[in-house]
Amino acid sequence: MKNINKYMIKKLRVFVPAHITGFFEIIQNENPIFKGSKGAGIALDEGVETETIVEDGSGNLKITLNGKEDLLNTISLRCVDIIKNRFNLNLDEYDITINHNTVLPISAGFGTSAGFALGISFTLPQLLNKDITFNEAGEIAHLTEIAESSGLGDVISEMHGGCVVRLKEGSPVYAKVDKILITKPIYVITKTLGSLNTGDIIENPLYQKRINQSGNKLLNQLLNNPNHENFIRLSRKFSTDAELISDELLEILEIMDEETIGSSMAMLGNTAFSLSYSPDISVEDCIITKINTSGIKYKK
Repeated sequence: MKNINKYMIKKLRVFVPAHITGFFEIIQNENPIFKGSKGAGIALDEGVETETIVEDGSGNLKITLNGKEDLLNTISLRCVDIIKNRFNLNLDEYDITINHNTVLPISAGFGTSAGFALGISFTLPQLLNKDITFNEAGEIAHLTEIAESSGLGDVISEMHGGCVVRLKEGSPVYAKVDKILITKPIYVITKTLGSLNTGDIIENPLYQKRINQSGNKLLNQLLNNPNHENFIRLSRKFSTDAELISDELLEILEIMDEETIGSSMAMLGNTAFSLSYSPDISVEDCIITKINTSGIKYKK
């Protein structure tokens, strides 16, 4: 029997808050480092927890989501590939296990794809003895999102937490963000009706035009009056202008409007979200959390 002590086994765990975008403007660039979005959104106390394990092996890669092997997690596969190429790594001598866990629905506007990518970019390089900065780890996740057409601004928002205002687009190395100060506990109440394919919208010229015409104006309006009430009001205007709200979702939003500070549609997902000073809501089967203000964190 082989002595297990001769073998390397290392692991890291990280929590990445989910993120709901309220409104945004798509900024195109042929260089993915500079492609992205400006806009505003909120990070949540719920999110994605990733545990990455690296041990001596023969090049095996295993990815799980909520305890089940996830062979179709293209975000995670792409992120590992970007890390491998960025650092010119040979992974044939390692077995790598990546375990993602989340209570949130996938492809529903919670930024889970960015959470998967950040979970890997903040753990795998370090486990392979590659030192990188906070923003460089974020850049790997950003490049993953752009390559998969799965998001444009969730990465940097989840890194910082809070009610994030994205002032300049692109990789976290080059982007610029600010935050709306949150001085009291605010509940985020969400109701998901199904999934949307982000790529189908952000790569569609018609939606791009509607999104950019509205999103460009709203950012300055938020900066002129930077508070969470104005954020949710402008988010609702954006989702209406972009013509993305279904009739079924609108019925839920109208109920939330009566019982909370205000509501809108999560960008981009078939999800209604509202901000509230109370967790009480008459809409059934909601996920209720609070705004996360700390951003990404390592866990023991």
